Amino acid sequence: MNVKGKNVLITGGSLGIGRETARELVEKGANVLITGRSEERLTEAKRYTRSKIVKFDISDHENMPENAKKCIDILGGRVDVLINNAGIGVRKSIDELNIEDFLKVFNVNVFGLALFTREIIPCMIKESYGTIVNIGSTASLKGYKNGSIYSSSKFAVRCLTQCWQAELRPHNIRVCQVNPSEVTTAFGSSKRVERADVDNKLTPKEISHSIISVIEMDDRGFINELNIWATNPFD
Repeated sequence: MNVKGKNVLITGGSLGIGRETARELVEKGANVLITGRSEERLTEAKRYTRSKIVKFDISDHENMPENAKKCIDILGGRVDVLINNAGIGVRKSIDELNIEDFLKVFNVNVFGLALFTREIIPCMIKESYGTIVNIGSTASLKGYKNGSIYSSSKFAVRCLTQCWQAELRPHNIRVCQVNPSEVTTAFGSSKRVERADVDNKLTPKEISHSIISVIEMDDRGFINELNIWATNPFD
């Protein structure tokens, strides 16, 4: 897909991977809309990316149709690319597990992602065209200590991706999953403060490059899943 002139919708676009991806897509000529929970962070991201913005919480399932329609209307009724980037994480040992933390994470990472995508899909089916990129994690490939909640949510996203690939390929819609390993973002920070870059860790730029590479593949093919690891994070 040549992204110039295409309408791109990115959830969780006010910080980190979403914000950097938005900036690079705008530079390539795409028409980008980003969503997020914080008006202040979205306003800052708008200045940085030159994207359109819509404020809403992806875990607000009750108002999902209304919020999705707002995004679609701003984009003129057509969504060429949906990047499901919004996500949160909670790490707890097995003896600390509780339903509140499971629901908090799954309401965003799984249920919000799926229900928002449901609202966008009719636009793509109508055009028989589109690309969906789900931002997963290498935690969707293998569980780890204290990862019961977050990792299981990303395993669920991986399953959703595979189900949608089977359902949507007949409509000429590509569904891809991008799995970053550790990235220096605000992920995991309760105050949403971004971490400083570390020489041997991934940054949002590497993930943005990967996402855009997936999108820019010629429409005749698609990358079903892409894993991105730091070359040597052990130094």
